Amino acid sequence: MTERSPGFNTLAIHAGAQPDPTTGARATPIYQTTSYVFEDVDHAASLFGLQTFGNIYTRIGNPTCAVLEERIAALEGGTAGLATASGHAAQVLVMQALMMPGDEFVASKKLYGGSINQFNHSFKSFGWNVVWADPDDIPSFERAITPKTKAIFIESIANPGGVITDIEAVSKIAKKAGVPLIVDNTLATPYLCKPFDYGADVIVHSLTKFLGGHGNSVGGMIVDGGTFNWSREGRYPMLSEPRPEYQGIVLHETFGNFAFAIACRVLGLRDLGPALSPFNAFLILTGVETLPLRMQRHSDNAKAVAEWLSKQPGVAWVSYPGLASDKYYSLAQKYCPKGAGAVFTFGLKGGYEAGVKLVSNVQLFSHLANIGDTRSLIIHPASTTHRQLSDAQKVQAGAGPDVVRLSIGLEDKEDIIADLEQALNN
Repeated sequence: MTERSPGFNTLAIHAGAQPDPTTGARATPIYQTTSYVFEDVDHAASLFGLQTFGNIYTRIGNPTCAVLEERIAALEGGTAGLATASGHAAQVLVMQALMMPGDEFVASKKLYGGSINQFNHSFKSFGWNVVWADPDDIPSFERAITPKTKAIFIESIANPGGVITDIEAVSKIAKKAGVPLIVDNTLATPYLCKPFDYGADVIVHSLTKFLGGHGNSVGGMIVDGGTFNWSREGRYPMLSEPRPEYQGIVLHETFGNFAFAIACRVLGLRDLGPALSPFNAFLILTGVETLPLRMQRHSDNAKAVAEWLSKQPGVAWVSYPGLASDKYYSLAQKYCPKGAGAVFTFGLKGGYEAGVKLVSNVQLFSHLANIGDTRSLIIHPASTTHRQLSDAQKVQAGAGPDVVRLSIGLEDKEDIIADLEQALNN
């Protein structure tokens, strides 16, 4: 009898976890400790020298976080994971392992606004430069590549406009250039999309959103695909050259197909310090157990709401790739066949004033700047998150005066639609 590989639902509950060996506790305990006792000086030396795996200090690793790391890596089909304090922290650690001052990376211009700000502004402090490409013009990624390019960064489903990026096409460009493809899979989660199947090399997540799923914990994750040759042409010295802080160990040579995750941990997390708290890891683990059930309900509800909105007289347009009329529908069928996610935007014919009125009138929806909650969420970016921009800048950022963003929750779809109906009509 051949050994069976566990299915997605089983992995979401069991991957990385065992009953606690001391107490027999079935749920993963919260190891709320800063540090760990060594067996002896030789054991301590082997841990610090990367010759033995184990726990030293919770800034570098923690048993509760380790279960979460293994679980998300299993769901994505990667070789190893690294939990971080936030999705932004994950992106910093990824780039810190790849980039040197003066290096460049190519990024899709259809990204979460916080990532655009991070890439345009904060990364400049490290000497890392972003070059923007258009996911609606795939050759623009190739045109943006220079000898200084060290990576390509995209989102599987872009936040907030629901743009589906052709991962496989961008992957071919990355492989031709000899650079890794990094995919932010936050909005899709591995339940809806598996970027490694289409050529991604590294995946990042904001665990704050759908993986945690309950709006109670901030966290991030890096998943190593184990597919990239980090020693190629010496372009990634953090992985391909001897590390003086570890007695000359070459990380790629020593750790093989999970070397990138190790580099992000022992060279990035160790020194920059954005560690995930064990308590947040515990809460996010609890959320992951219901991920398949939640994501299917999120997607089914979102499709129903998008279809309803598209028929309303006060709605000018709806951007949701789950609609057959949407320009990204065919890509959604390829990359996200189970559903197109829960986040989308639509435009109101009444413009700015109609947007302000809508968010003021909703009762079931929560008006706030987050996505991925069990609850349905709404925001009018032009009057809140993008208020400081000019009208032209708002439109360029996908936050024009008429734009409303929804994150559809797990309530009964009839109640979600009823709330939008009364808010639009009052």
